[in-house]
Amino acid sequence: MNIQQLRVFAVAAQCRTLTEVAEELKVKQPTISFHLKKLETDLGVELFYKQPRQLRLTEAGMAMLPYARRITTLLDEAELLVQEYREGGRGTLKIGASYTPATYFLPPFLADFQALYPNVLPMLTVKKAKAIMELLLDFEIDVAIVSLPEGQKEGLHVIPLIADELRLVMSPSHPLAAREKIALSDLRNEPFLVHEYGSTSRELAELWAEENRFRWKIRMELGAIETIKESVKHNMGISILPQRSVIRESQLKELIVHELPGYVNRRHICLVYRQDDIMAQQVRTFIDFIQRNGKGIQS
Repeated sequence: MNIQQLRVFAVAAQCRTLTEVAEELKVKQPTISFHLKKLETDLGVELFYKQPRQLRLTEAGMAMLPYARRITTLLDEAELLVQEYREGGRGTLKIGASYTPATYFLPPFLADFQALYPNVLPMLTVKKAKAIMELLLDFEIDVAIVSLPEGQKEGLHVIPLIADELRLVMSPSHPLAAREKIALSDLRNEPFLVHEYGSTSRELAELWAEENRFRWKIRMELGAIETIKESVKHNMGISILPQRSVIRESQLKELIVHELPGYVNRRHICLVYRQDDIMAQQVRTFIDFIQRNGKGIQS
């Protein structure tokens, strides 16, 4: 078993055919077949079912995959570490972020970090929090900045940086906008514009409704916070959104923001990275920078 065989195996696990693997690695298909066969021979087990025109992992293959990814990732990181010393601190930093932190929290910190460490090249992937966490566990990214409910995640350090409460948001022309305080009973017949399933804000909004025995009237599901905000501005309905996502509109009086009745905050923007991980210098530097500068910052 050697590193080249493990690289081929890790890529093959993500592809449907040997042709796709060969194209991804820019080698000929017989070379791919040779490395996979040699790896199976060395290990004494079959890693893929023998099916024509399709790659599908066996149980042994699925068990082997996380180790292959970890080994190849560690080797890549070791090569990058040496390259940093050779090239004077240069390196790539793979950050994953969910939508609210990526849009409303992270940009000023990235600007300051790049000013301090100009030789580091950040690469930002933006997806839903669940997808970002999967990328982190699969060694596809180095560190994550995500909105999460309370609780730890197995194999990961989860460090809350700042509370990001959900708020009730409405148009200035809405009849409830001038109220100092809004009760649950005021919302019984209101149409809600809600974030799509899979987002942390939707998950926690559903939990709020359940805990308060509130049956909301959903007028529309939307995939983007910016779309929800624009729809609320046009008084198509009211919404429940992260506080940090409506700061500017609240200050400009484009949206009216109220406390959500009966709401207990369980949402934080968190720094997340793998436990017991061997980190490249730029990754550790970024983690230290965010912990030092991002924790507890005020809106």
